Amino acid sequence: MSHRCIWRTPARAVPLLIAVFVPATALAQPAARPSPAPEALVAPSAHYRHAIFEGSLTPDRYYFSSGARVSPSSVSLVRGRLPVDTVVFRSAPNAVRLQWWSDPDGYWDASIHPQLWRNRGAAFDGDALIFWVNSPRALPSSQLPRMRLRDGSGRISEPLTLGPVLGDLPAQQWVRAVVPLTSFRSTEAGFDPRRLETLTFLQGAGAGGHALIIDDIKIDDADAGDAAPPSAPTAVGATAYERHVDLVWQPSAEPDVERYVIQRSDDGSTYRDVGVQQAGFRRYSDWVGEPGRRLHYRIAAVDRRGHRSSASNPITAVTRASSDDELLTMVQEAHFRYYWEGAHPIAGLARENIPGDDDLVATGAAGFGIMAILVGAERGFVTRQAAAARMLRIVEFLERADRFHGAWPHFLNGRTGKVIPLFGPNDNGADLVETAFLTQGLLAARQYFTGANATERTIARKITALWEGIEWSWFRRTADTEFLFWHWSPDRAWAIDHPLIGFNETLITYLLAIASPTHAVPPSLYYTGWAGQSERAVRYRRGWGETTDGDHYFNGRTYHGITLPVGVGVGGPLFFIHYSFLGFDPRAFTDRWTNYFENNRALARINHAYAIANPGGYRGYGANAWGLTASDDPWGYAAHEPKLERDNGTIAPTGALASYPYAPDAAADALKHFYRNLGRQIWGEFGFRDAFNLTEGWVAPIYMGLNQAPVTVMIENHRTGLIWRLFMANPEIQRALDGIAREPAERK
Repeated sequence: MSHRCIWRTPARAVPLLIAVFVPATALAQPAARPSPAPEALVAPSAHYRHAIFEGSLTPDRYYFSSGARVSPSSVSLVRGRLPVDTVVFRSAPNAVRLQWWSDPDGYWDASIHPQLWRNRGAAFDGDALIFWVNSPRALPSSQLPRMRLRDGSGRISEPLTLGPVLGDLPAQQWVRAVVPLTSFRSTEAGFDPRRLETLTFLQGAGAGGHALIIDDIKIDDADAGDAAPPSAPTAVGATAYERHVDLVWQPSAEPDVERYVIQRSDDGSTYRDVGVQQAGFRRYSDWVGEPGRRLHYRIAAVDRRGHRSSASNPITAVTRASSDDELLTMVQEAHFRYYWEGAHPIAGLARENIPGDDDLVATGAAGFGIMAILVGAERGFVTRQAAAARMLRIVEFLERADRFHGAWPHFLNGRTGKVIPLFGPNDNGADLVETAFLTQGLLAARQYFTGANATERTIARKITALWEGIEWSWFRRTADTEFLFWHWSPDRAWAIDHPLIGFNETLITYLLAIASPTHAVPPSLYYTGWAGQSERAVRYRRGWGETTDGDHYFNGRTYHGITLPVGVGVGGPLFFIHYSFLGFDPRAFTDRWTNYFENNRALARINHAYAIANPGGYRGYGANAWGLTASDDPWGYAAHEPKLERDNGTIAPTGALASYPYAPDAAADALKHFYRNLGRQIWGEFGFRDAFNLTEGWVAPIYMGLNQAPVTVMIENHRTGLIWRLFMANPEIQRALDGIAREPAERK
């Protein structure tokens, strides 16, 4: 029931998260790093108010493109999309290759689409369409294609002839094209090129076959920046791992820097461009593919006009084979960075996704991120003092942020603390499930920051006040209601009429509501609400599960040879066994139907067995490639699960990796496969990207706040139990579990 997944019920579902703390134990500290981790990003989404195309994550074709042809004309496509050139490019590691054959009796076109994500914004900033082109051979202007734009409302411009814009193109030279947006005219009223949705090249007047390599497409001001090249970045540091090298640097001072160019050399003499990083980031992960390589790096800055700085001083790194423990630590640290370097600089909380809206803070993901920060402090990724300072910033932001009967909304503006009703006007108030995820993290942090210094004492006091201010009982609606409800709006009340009914990710909400020291609900609600047997509860489970298996909460059926005690159908997506159990230790809870560690293990094993069986015949599934859960996919966002109706070939690394406590061998196999075999495409600055679909040839362009932290946290729970111990150390939690256990047998 992630917030991006609309279950087949009248109400919208939303994701949750959990956190746990354990007294600070002395874990082995990693070797000193060459440079401290940057504390927070600048404003990366400002870059995406300009960028349309700047490289492909997949090496054969650009997924966000399309084409069409009518014989005898043709345009080269790879499975319906434009091919990628990995040899000739303006910005490493690739560019789009447009190759065509024009005939007066035929037609062709080829389109490039900006990547979209939640709350990206409708309009680009700038007065010109700017791109770079390179022709393999001299190309007269009469042979150039035309160009057309389509805006977000579907309005289309008249075709623009590129010949007068570009002129005759020399062979094998990069030419910068600047096309004023006023050049694109349309007969359709309201056409707005700044709201560009599709850029299309189409057949021109010339006949015959030609090619263009196109790179760095953006909308920007034609006169942006100045004529002087920027200064070089400084303080470059490198950390080598088994198959990649992490680079960090201090950014150039000029405000018009657009990107950084990463140069690599095998001999320390001959350097070549291997990648770029946008301004706002101060880290780059360079995939080199094997251990035992001695590599040299330099970094240069590029401004908005394309001027390149001199290169930084070089630095050397040597990749080396990693032990299993070293691989685990590497993955944990990379995913932790999402919540450290990627956090909102004012709120200190996790952004919804990166890239994305800089100010869109997700409260549930923020709770997960708090737990990841605890792991980071304990493992030495950052100091305890730095983690405490960040935690104080977080709780002080939460104090002044919008709350409704003590509960936070799903999304907050990280600058103002105001609610962002991303899912519509009914979503402008409290989200109890996201609040529960956030509270899990807060309670874990309260148990971690128990030091004698003033900062840690203040953190613990403020968390207690926030915890005691949440009016869990309000979300019961009336004193005799059997359920807790997900949402409440200050002007639309209970318009989203969504009761919390298990089995799904919302168990932590009932646990915390029962545990509340100030606004508790009775333990009986566990059995009437979460595990309810009422007609409404049964209909709810049947509705989203599309089955009667488990519609009365208990299941007991066997799937792929594995018996599932509790769960609807095959049990659902894997986040059901992650979000509520990041802090809440499932080993500590047994009800009349099951022990929840054993139940979660069964659900993970079913997911793994399904990937091996692969009834959909999707590319890449297997014993070491599994993890069906909620994530982005080629068509949007969905909760993928091990059944044909909800499986489209998309695997999210968090699915398998956050299941480490339940299926450690299968998770270890997946980690090694994802990193060693697929890392070139799916590994980056914040660890594994959100998801991939090999059948479609698609890799998610984003990292997601909900999915990065469970990897760090659940691997730690597998290794040391840290977060489970911390969360369970809160005395209110054990009292709640005791209360549930004391419920009369007839109610159970």
